[in-house]
Amino acid sequence: MELIETLLAGKEQGCTDYAAVIEQIPYAKLLGVEMREDNGELLFVLPFKDANVGNTQLPALHGGVIGGFLENSALLHLMWARESLEVPKTVDFSLDYLRSGRAQTLYAQCEITKQGKRVANVVMTAWQDDKAKPIAVARAH
Repeated sequence: MELIETLLAGKEQGCTDYAAVIEQIPYAKLLGVEMREDNGELLFVLPFKDANVGNTQLPALHGGVIGGFLENSALLHLMWARESLEVPKTVDFSLDYLRSGRAQTLYAQCEITKQGKRVANVVMTAWQDDKAKPIAVARAH
């Protein structure tokens, strides 16, 4: 079953197998991305693993891992929300690092701020211990 078909079929039945969706995205699988519903919204989780550490002295998550996690989160969120049979393409991606990503689990949620016919704007927020203290905020079109 195709990626989007897996996601949408599960959404219709109210029991999406998110692991099967992630399994079809090699980079998300490599990072260890997980997704689940939390009060009707998608929550993206990046469990800590040593391979995602960039600075071993602190230790801190690699900035590219944080960016890749947020971009994958946005694409998955768009597929879920739009119920489209096309995988979205990233036109532009910008990322603000607000604080160091410590060597622990990372969480993210996405919000579609504008949905046009051809382009959608998505804001992604990543945090660790406290959602009110994000470590990174990204925007994608």
